[in-house]
Amino acid sequence: MEDMHNAGATNTRPGWFIRALNTPFADRTVVVEGTPIHYLSWGEDTPDKPGLVFVHGNGAHAHWWTFIAPFFLDHYRVAALDLSGAGDSGRRDRYAPAQFAAEVVGVAEDAGFGNDTVVVGHSFGGFVTLQTGLLHCDRLRGIVLVDSAVRPPDYQWERDPRRSPIKPKRIYPTFEEALARFRLMPPQDCRNQYILDYIGRWSLMKVDTGWTWKFDDGLFRKMDFGLEAMHEALAQLRCRVGVIYGEDSYLFTQDIADYMFRVLDESVPFVGIPDAQHHVFLDQPLAFVSALRTLLAEWRHSKPNRVYA
Repeated sequence: MEDMHNAGATNTRPGWFIRALNTPFADRTVVVEGTPIHYLSWGEDTPDKPGLVFVHGNGAHAHWWTFIAPFFLDHYRVAALDLSGAGDSGRRDRYAPAQFAAEVVGVAEDAGFGNDTVVVGHSFGGFVTLQTGLLHCDRLRGIVLVDSAVRPPDYQWERDPRRSPIKPKRIYPTFEEALARFRLMPPQDCRNQYILDYIGRWSLMKVDTGWTWKFDDGLFRKMDFGLEAMHEALAQLRCRVGVIYGEDSYLFTQDIADYMFRVLDESVPFVGIPDAQHHVFLDQPLAFVSALRTLLAEWRHSKPNRVYA
């Protein structure tokens, strides 16, 4: 199985990517509210370091962070989880924002992380991260939202936000045919095909009649949502916040950035990554790493200017 997941165009992978994938990690599972939650863990031999938890977006999984996590081991122990309904975690009959937040905290506690943990969430994972900051601020040093747009209350949705952006899953006769159908959602191009090949391989599972995607394609139908109320959660946050976004992201427009900046304040860092779309750390992985390391370094050596009620 390991050979299958690491097969592919190895000669096109840059050295930093290969070194990151060769960094040892552990596979762990913790049961949260009756459902097994799978996560990856790095730096278990350094228990005195604070924790850093990465949360994936909709339809994704923990291995989206495998080539990112090792860059933070100088200062952190790191975990990346599969939310319920994704990756190798269990499925639920119903999903809820507070439940996802409990999964993040459950992984942090199982990994032995303290109350100085930072949570970083991309896209839908940013929604989960925002909920985690709102409900569990006492467990956190802060949260970072990665191209996770919080829209104003009068935002005119082009489509119902409860409607799933993911099409029903198909079953493909071979692994190769399934992998060839891997696409980013929401759709965008990505010049780093070696990254797409890697995360695509970890997105598939064997079933009786072939291969299919790991995610629960009924998640949005089974979810008690709350995306429309994200602006309320943003205003109520009592932990430190950072925002990283792709300057070419059509989901994170300047109007949305300006709105979020007003709801928060000028002490909250907003970092735009040039030449990056919504899937920021797939488009510009090293620029993303640099931005996040800089933000976290500043947090380690400063006190927040923002007043948290």
